[in-house]
Amino acid sequence: MPSIPARRRNPFTATVGKTPPVLAGRDAFLRDFDSAIWDGPGSHERISIVTGPRGVGKTVLLNEFESVARAHAWHVISETTTAGFNDRIRDRAYRLLQDISEKPKRRITGATGPLNLGITTEATSTFSPTPSLRSVLDELFEQQSALDARLGQEPVGLLITLDELHYAHMDEIVEFGTTIQHLVREDHEIAVAMAGIPGAVKPLLAADEGRNPVTFLRRANRIETGMVPVGEVRDALEQTTAQVGVSWSNEALDAAADATGGYPFMIQLVGQHAFRNLSGDTIDVDAVKNGIADARRKLGQLVHEPSLADLSEVDRTFLTAMSVDDGPSRMSDIARRMGVDSQYAGNYRKRLIDAEMIRPTAHGYVDYELPYMREYLRSHPATEAMEQFSFWPE
Repeated sequence: MPSIPARRRNPFTATVGKTPPVLAGRDAFLRDFDSAIWDGPGSHERISIVTGPRGVGKTVLLNEFESVARAHAWHVISETTTAGFNDRIRDRAYRLLQDISEKPKRRITGATGPLNLGITTEATSTFSPTPSLRSVLDELFEQQSALDARLGQEPVGLLITLDELHYAHMDEIVEFGTTIQHLVREDHEIAVAMAGIPGAVKPLLAADEGRNPVTFLRRANRIETGMVPVGEVRDALEQTTAQVGVSWSNEALDAAADATGGYPFMIQLVGQHAFRNLSGDTIDVDAVKNGIADARRKLGQLVHEPSLADLSEVDRTFLTAMSVDDGPSRMSDIARRMGVDSQYAGNYRKRLIDAEMIRPTAHGYVDYELPYMREYLRSHPATEAMEQFSFWPE
């Protein structure tokens, strides 16, 4: 009976938020963050906001910041900005405090509710309030500083990462920001890295005529993740498959790199699906062609659909009006297809640029920011209607 050849495991990780085996185009951000940890409290990059459309590697960058912090022996708390995230950070910080404290402090052992983690406490007639995020973090840094002094070691800090930052949780973000500003003023070894799509983050950064209290966000280091140079994409594809003994033909590697458009998530999708079609130890052009078609379909499901869902109906109409063109769209044509005047269309142009769904090209022209958005929209019936009529109802 003939033996079945061993099947190699696919080295690509086409899952949103998962760090790929070879990270392309983000070295400068990681170097800056590493330097900020070395430089000490007050370094600008210790408080950073990562923005960009879906699929450009925001969560992956947070993962890498966590790896850098752990390499410095720092504590790491990773959270998502959903309801109650301050309480979850507080609980995690309390667990860290338990790990490093020789004896829990009395004001902590009086905790009730979410912080009652199976600790036996003595009955007391005095009022013992539930600790706040600020009080727990203050205690954590105090205990860690004492431990560092006893051991004669470099200060051990804390990195908090917050994914999916969103203005819908403004009140909790204000509370969190107030706590972080206090810790920064006290020169504690604290770092915070946050990430979110532009439309969800922009209202948090607005001055709002002085009424917006989230000043720590406006002063933060801003990282705008974007496309990766094609040369670096090529290297990443080649290095990833080399780890499992698979190579590319030169023509296939060029075609795959070009097909990604430098879009980080597409790098993994094209690589993953091309790898599934490999023959022997080499990925050839046919494998890449088949892989690109599969990758485009998956991109629509995982990136385009949720990106469009975040937009208003008129935003989507604007994008659909663009899809009639084979390249950059002229604003006057978009307005005509929508049946609106240039000023009205211009307002939505600004909204979509801010959301990083489109980008200006030549004067009076715009193009899609996400790769294959045009093809995705063309596959929907709304585009056919757009082609037949010179206007589009709101």
